[in-house]
Amino acid sequence: MNTLAPSRWYRIIPIVFITYSLAYLDRANFGFAAAGGMADDLGITPGMSSLLGSLFFLGYFFFQIPGAHYAAHRSAKKLIFWSLILWGGFATATGMVNNVTALVIIRFMLGVVESAVMPAMLILLSQWFTKKERSRANTFLILGNPATVLWMSILSGYLIDSMGWRWMFIIQGLPAILWAVVWWKMIDEKPADAEWLTEPEQGAIEEQLRLEQQGIKAVKNYAEAFRSKTVILLCLQYLLWSLGLYGFVMWLPSIIKAAPNMDIVTTGWLSAVPYVLAIVAMLAASYYADKTLNRKLFIWPFLLVGAIAFYLSYLLGTSNFWLSFILLVVAGGAMYAPYGPFFAVITEVLPRNVAGGAIGLINSMGALGSFGGAYIVGYLNGNTGGFGASYILMSAALLASAVLTLVVVKRQPS
Repeated sequence: MNTLAPSRWYRIIPIVFITYSLAYLDRANFGFAAAGGMADDLGITPGMSSLLGSLFFLGYFFFQIPGAHYAAHRSAKKLIFWSLILWGGFATATGMVNNVTALVIIRFMLGVVESAVMPAMLILLSQWFTKKERSRANTFLILGNPATVLWMSILSGYLIDSMGWRWMFIIQGLPAILWAVVWWKMIDEKPADAEWLTEPEQGAIEEQLRLEQQGIKAVKNYAEAFRSKTVILLCLQYLLWSLGLYGFVMWLPSIIKAAPNMDIVTTGWLSAVPYVLAIVAMLAASYYADKTLNRKLFIWPFLLVGAIAFYLSYLLGTSNFWLSFILLVVAGGAMYAPYGPFFAVITEVLPRNVAGGAIGLINSMGALGSFGGAYIVGYLNGNTGGFGASYILMSAALLASAVLTLVVVKRQPS
């Protein structure tokens, strides 16, 4: 894959992938619990269900920047270790709640303890992989997202059907606590710490990363970085993109379950299909983005395709479930494809001293968009009795995100 210490790909990437996969479990399985009996058992109204689905992202929003700063200047490894233990505990506790108040607190705290994971992971990867590798490395990390929703959708359908929603949360929460030990033993903060690399390999990686930093315009501090047009527009772009994506992720099970004669197991299988396309699209987009270093070309066209697919779903209405389902599959795959190139852009336009905070800020705006998407889509679905209004919302958000990409992302020199 690369002559620069190939062992990095086999040592770092699988651990990072599994860790982020476990983090993503409790973000997406709430939609299945809501469609699988939790709302009835706890007396949750449609409006409260929308709030609960989105509360995770509110907690996620508030603690991005402090977490990213700690990861960049102290230790990403330590931060993720404690996050694994805490989010595993909160996820398991979700299966034991008996009232809505406890559920509100747990959903918010889940977002808080997971908030630093994504930026910390991106910081960690930027300390291990060079510019020409970073889009692929980021993609292998973020593949944990659709890959998890893929198998989680199928497993959750069966677990709810056979054991109920409580056991689904407990069974899917415990592995994170156990995995924390593996993470601590297997991950090194940077190449200089890795005993499994030779000294020449350590030196070659560090030197290449140092040379890349020389070509980036200096930025004095976070305040200067956060005021830059590039960072502000990337924040807005990611907010709108996340609004469309998480409106889709959180409520896809409910959209499918609403079809005539649809049971929870079939809902699980059908909900998994978009994520198969997402995995293929992400791998292809990241490969060619690294090959050409034209990040923009592998971001905006996918967002535009997602916008068109949602708009066509709106035009189709409820007249043809299977055609509408195919359009949703296309939208899901298209929304996931640009992740690797997008996050590579941030570490390539800002110096290392402020890249962590900028990633945290941009990701926090994504969390705000995710909160809006999860809440507003759930609200629209519940209050209109259909999905047309939410399709229009997600289509408009993705279209605006595609346009902003054209404005803000420049082609980087190789």
